[in-house]
Amino acid sequence: MKKLRLLFTLLVLLIANVSYCQSEQECLNNLSIFAESAKVKYYDAAYETWKIVLESCPKINLAVYTYGERILKHKIKNSIGDEQDNFKRNLVSLYDKWLENFPTKKGVSRIGSILSTKAQVMMDFKMANDAEVYQVFDEAYRKDAASFTNPKGLYNYFNTLYNQYKSKEDNVTPEHLFNMYEEISEKFDIEATKLAKKLDKILIKIEEGQPLTNKETKNKRVYEVNSKAIGILISNLNAIISIEATCNNLIPLYKRNFEENKSNSVWLKRAASRMDGKDCSDDPFFVTLVEALHNIEPSADSAYYLGLLNDKKGKSTQALKYYEESISLETDQYKKAKILYKIAVKFKKSGRKKSARNYARKALRNQPSMGRAYLLIASLYAGSANECGETQFNKRAIYWLAADIAKKAGRVDASIKKLANKTARSYMGRAPSKTDIFSEANEGAKITFNCWVGASVTVPKL
Repeated sequence: MKKLRLLFTLLVLLIANVSYCQSEQECLNNLSIFAESAKVKYYDAAYETWKIVLESCPKINLAVYTYGERILKHKIKNSIGDEQDNFKRNLVSLYDKWLENFPTKKGVSRIGSILSTKAQVMMDFKMANDAEVYQVFDEAYRKDAASFTNPKGLYNYFNTLYNQYKSKEDNVTPEHLFNMYEEISEKFDIEATKLAKKLDKILIKIEEGQPLTNKETKNKRVYEVNSKAIGILISNLNAIISIEATCNNLIPLYKRNFEENKSNSVWLKRAASRMDGKDCSDDPFFVTLVEALHNIEPSADSAYYLGLLNDKKGKSTQALKYYEESISLETDQYKKAKILYKIAVKFKKSGRKKSARNYARKALRNQPSMGRAYLLIASLYAGSANECGETQFNKRAIYWLAADIAKKAGRVDASIKKLANKTARSYMGRAPSKTDIFSEANEGAKITFNCWVGASVTVPKL
């Protein structure tokens, strides 16, 4: 009897195993069928087979979700009414299944990427209100900020919160709004720096005259497109917050929260940065913030702000000492580039053109793709026309130099290419015309600027 039961059990297991193998093989066959169609964008042909695989064996391969996303987006685009709404719901459901079955890729979490994409789809197809979309974005960011990198998603993460703040229906406080702005701005900085590091390697090869591989040429285009997108969205983000982040709003807010945050270096850095960025640094409370920050955590940031305070008091030597300390304390070359650029801007505002250029050049040595540093140098040259040159022609010739620098800004930094080209055209419009060159009969001549600029240009040929 025992032998019969054992034989029966073995038979059942064998049948189950055969059935499982047949089922797995069937899944693999169907996976191959729909994947071949999806590869060549025959999404309608792929749809039914893909649906079978999703329902029968959701863990079989990541392609079920990557191709499934494309298939459903195609179906949404090519349907209307109830049928389209059903496909939209299926797409949102797909992201949930994706999270459940393939939350990682090559051992790295993709939770933030999947959830933020889900939130963006809900927003794009108007499937939820701002509060509901924000909750999904927030879950993505809190669970896995590392893979939440899509610039559009990051912008909308903040924008959906801002919409709630403006509606006054969801009790979003100014503190929460400004904290979220700082977090998203910092995240944009991180993503922009990642791109800059990749792009700088390519720019250095170009500067050295080395040919680029096909892959590097392709990557350069991708980096520039993404960099441009980040630049536009950061600009939009700043435009939104500038309405709320006035000195009249910021100073009372930070004063109100200072006591509970006076030992919080992150909060102090963000508050000081925001006040500096909005030109609120003349207020005595800025001194309180900076001193508190420097006392608990002497850093590149706090040293920079101490330099700024001394600059405002007219103590240039002491200010420069703190600026240099700020640079020496910063070990990350890209963060150092940002500090050097900020110092260059401060020197420009105070009329110290040569110092401004020197610091802008130092910034570029740390980050060759910092186009705004080139634009700053170009503006310094353009603003020196009356200082550099004996004749009216020679004075205006400096605009050729300024235009060349502005063009270079656009070449190295796609995020400001439009502005750079517009600026270059403006400078060229102020430079001597062809008629002027003909009248002077000096085409091809070299003009040297013996002022602080210390550079030269060659008069263009007619």
